[in-house]
Amino acid sequence: MAQDRTAAMRQDGPTGVRAVLGPTNTGKTHLAIERMCAHSSGMIGFPLRLLAREVYDRVVKIKGEGQVALITGEERIEPKGARYLLCTVEAMPVMERSMAFVALDEAQLAADRERGHVFTDRLLHARGREETMILGSATLEPMVRALVPGAEIVTRPRFSTLTHAGAKKLSRVPPRSAIVAFSAEQVYAIAEMLRRFRGGAAVVMGALSPQTRNAQVALYQSGEVDYLVATDAIGMGLNLDIEHVAFAGLSKFDGVRQRRLTTAEMAQIAGRAGRHQKDGSFGTLTGSGGHDAEFAAEEIYAIEEHRFPPLTKLFWREPEPRFDSLSTLIADLGLPPERPELAPAPEAIDLAVLRRLSEEATVAESVRTSGQVRRFWEVCRLPDFRQQGAETHSRFVARLWQDLRQGELGADFVAGQIAQLDHTSGDIHTLQGRIAAIRSWAYITQRPDWVLARDEMAARARAVEARLSDALHGKLTERFINRRTAVLMKKLGPDAGLLSVRLEEEEVLVEGEHIGSLRGFTFQVDPAARLSDRKLLLAAAERHLPGLLHKRAEALVTAIHEGTAAIALRDGALIWDGQVVARLGAGRSLLSPALIPDRALDAVPAPIRKVLVAALEAWLETALAPLSALAKLDEASRAPEAGPDLRALLITLIESGGILPREGSGVDRIDKTRRTMLARLGVRVGTLDVFVPAMLRPVPIALWRQLAQVAGKACGSEPEPHMPPTLLFAGKQSVPGYRDLGKQRLRIDIAEKLLREAHDARVCAGNRAQSFMLDPGRAVSMGLSGASYARLLRLGGFQPILPRTLADGAHGPLPQVRWRWRPPRRQIESQLPLPPRQGSAFAALADLVRG
Repeated sequence: MAQDRTAAMRQDGPTGVRAVLGPTNTGKTHLAIERMCAHSSGMIGFPLRLLAREVYDRVVKIKGEGQVALITGEERIEPKGARYLLCTVEAMPVMERSMAFVALDEAQLAADRERGHVFTDRLLHARGREETMILGSATLEPMVRALVPGAEIVTRPRFSTLTHAGAKKLSRVPPRSAIVAFSAEQVYAIAEMLRRFRGGAAVVMGALSPQTRNAQVALYQSGEVDYLVATDAIGMGLNLDIEHVAFAGLSKFDGVRQRRLTTAEMAQIAGRAGRHQKDGSFGTLTGSGGHDAEFAAEEIYAIEEHRFPPLTKLFWREPEPRFDSLSTLIADLGLPPERPELAPAPEAIDLAVLRRLSEEATVAESVRTSGQVRRFWEVCRLPDFRQQGAETHSRFVARLWQDLRQGELGADFVAGQIAQLDHTSGDIHTLQGRIAAIRSWAYITQRPDWVLARDEMAARARAVEARLSDALHGKLTERFINRRTAVLMKKLGPDAGLLSVRLEEEEVLVEGEHIGSLRGFTFQVDPAARLSDRKLLLAAAERHLPGLLHKRAEALVTAIHEGTAAIALRDGALIWDGQVVARLGAGRSLLSPALIPDRALDAVPAPIRKVLVAALEAWLETALAPLSALAKLDEASRAPEAGPDLRALLITLIESGGILPREGSGVDRIDKTRRTMLARLGVRVGTLDVFVPAMLRPVPIALWRQLAQVAGKACGSEPEPHMPPTLLFAGKQSVPGYRDLGKQRLRIDIAEKLLREAHDARVCAGNRAQSFMLDPGRAVSMGLSGASYARLLRLGGFQPILPRTLADGAHGPLPQVRWRWRPPRRQIESQLPLPPRQGSAFAALADLVRG
């Protein structure tokens, strides 16, 4: 029994026991590490697994990996012959007397309701051969003097001072602050608000795995975020560069009732502010909804001066109960302590589970021998990582016992249970639940006789916990941290000019964070940004974009001068990098439009903007060069010698894109001298049309259409990309450069060529009144049907002479259609000809041509 061990300890005396007591930030843990490393062997017990892991990494760097062991409930790294052990308090081998040095960290937790009895047992019995250190708060001093008589008491002053800073709104909390709340819901709400207007915060809660906590802490320590939102888990072991601690409330639920924090608990949390020689401050958060969210004057005095009521009782529970039966075990665990300084420990979760299951007949019947009772108690001591209470936890323990009572768990079964949890999808709550579950299996796989292939299963559990922790860290970062806003909030001030701003392709990066894209000279805020972030991003762009725009403008001007600028003219606008940089407006003539810079160019610095506009005007002049044939007509129309008739014709030609039906054009009224001028200008007077051959190309037509649209004039449909000789008739809108021939359209210059060949055939016939034959071969080779060819000839003044058809029963070659020249009276060109009679010679000619 433990009383016997305590008596034996008193008889031996507390040789080499030293209690190093004081507030936070006194270097107690650092001193213990130094002392342990000065001995040939040593062991330190910590209240948290993450603390044990942190110190393990430090000692490994000093002593080497093969000399240091990590022993916790969920993780064991035990090299053969390791001489330095870093443990959680529960995992400390208490009766191990081979260690030269032993230390117990945060010993004041012996007054904790749930775990206090474990710390009390270690305080009484954990000893080193040469030196023992008890580290804790100064409130522990009376208990050390009473329970460890003769121990050396050393008090250490805090390296820095703590000052009360009063209450602040969340928006006024300074950077490098920690905001402490006492529920997960409140932690999430505060972190969400900080994300909106401060770029986010790291989140630390007891429910997170050690790996996730460390990853979140690293975000804060690296300066990526300036705020940390945490539960009271921050009060122990997290040594951070915090300058201010703001309490969102001053009460918490301790597992039994909602109560106000003690001054010692307040100081433990507030003491996170100010590390080493740097002073810190603490205060409360206004508007958090707590009725008690303000410090009393005596509490402020106690925290600032480190004066707290001493502990008068430590919790104790029989550490070595008898295992004769379940009833004996339960009775021993409920024994009262013999010393007045010790108080019976409240019922912890392991004892609550033991009592519940012992009342179930099926469980009680399976626990009969002393060995079974001992093993059953070990199973009941499985920590409740899920934090779901005794009822839910006892059901899990009962299922586990049913498997363990027969022996070890099979490797396949354990591997299956671990694999079920190996999923990184889901929200924060789901991932936290999986991490709690895998921590249970990590604990199970660490027990020496619970699992077959223990080392392999333990490694699998740790790997799954690591993956889930990474996923949870990612989810927390995604939800509560806006890196872009955090960066901008730090530098959107007098030193904004110091920001590193650069352009990668189209992405604008400020201090490496994407704030939007720059296309052309238009800045577009990142579409994924929240509405609340848009003003901030626009403000950042307003401060830092002029330099980028200046460089872009210079680059575009250079490209225009070198002829390599990728500018396009579409729908009356100059397009560069997918954005409009200028538009065409009405100018002094259709061929001389005005260039109107787009409003996006207003953000370009004025001097380079003027140079850019001039360069764009020069580019436009070059782009309109394919319209030079029309430009000659425009210039000639202003010459005095043109005369009114020619001037009217030239203006009409320009406005119609260099293509004009001859009928009604007035060309027949022009005298011979001015017809010569017309020919010199490159205008061809055809049978049906007056046109400029240079305009019968896709590029000039497309340019003219855009200028006509700007001037508000009709311009027909889109030009054909390759301008083939013939087109099928589709739609009622005319196609520039083509003449309608019923079901087909024929390019104007080809139409004139076919009509010229028909006149040549007429001339060869020798007599104007004499009929003649026409070879449709060229028309057919150009894709023109017989009906369309016949319509063209009739429009050009040729009339067919239809031969007599063969009599019924007669045989012989088909009679040929002959033509004669009969210049028609002026007809309305849209009038369609009547189709040839079925069975006529002309219909036969059409069929022959089609065939």
